[in-house]
Amino acid sequence: MSELKGWKDIPIGGLIPHGGTAFDYETGSWRSFRPVHDRDKCIDCLDCWFCCPDNAIIAEDQKFKGFDMMHCKGCGICAKVCPPKVGAITMKPESEFEE
Repeated sequence: MSELKGWKDIPIGGLIPHGGTAFDYETGSWRSFRPVHDRDKCIDCLDCWFCCPDNAIIAEDQKFKGFDMMHCKGCGICAKVCPPKVGAITMKPESEFEE
């Protein structure tokens, strides 16, 4: 029979060692719609970056740079929050793109 651990040797229960993020999970493989960005229309407001639940918007120097398709699940929030008069992001069926 193995020896039981004392209370000092048991990890604290209910402890969350670090915050979870969407960056830890690649959800791009089950996407059915893909965001498409029109650079000519974009005003770099970054509303899409702020609202993306999957860390799939790539921004650099306060400008939109692209999408991280390994983390994009195709929810369409980025297209929804893009200002209506701008319309720089549209959602297209994944079937329109070749692998």
